[in-house]
Amino acid sequence: MPGATVPPMYSPDALFAPRAGFTAHTLWVTAHDPAQRFAAGDYPNQHPGGAGLPAFGAGDRPLEGADIVVWYTFGPHHVVRPEDWPVMPVSAAGFTLKPSGFFDGNPALDLPPSAPGGHCHP
Repeated sequence: MPGATVPPMYSPDALFAPRAGFTAHTLWVTAHDPAQRFAAGDYPNQHPGGAGLPAFGAGDRPLEGADIVVWYTFGPHHVVRPEDWPVMPVSAAGFTLKPSGFFDGNPALDLPPSAPGGHCHP
């Protein structure tokens, strides 16, 4: 089902859970800050938790008129099959951003004509 996501397969009481706060939501939107580069924060294995996206969002900075960053979190789960042992095959995962109704028309149609002698004209 498009747009669906699977919740994390770990207990909220897991030792690393406080450092994985970014998994609490699939989509986060924050105002751009060049110091905020990683969803789990800097050095996630060394902080006690709460850094990263939960801290970025806690600032409640206004988004209107700001450059924004969209953080999309997805985590595919690998269901083990007997055929995967002893070497697991490649499993691909990804996502696509595709506008729907964002533009009034195809923005490529608003390009200036090619210069004479360009590759599209004799």
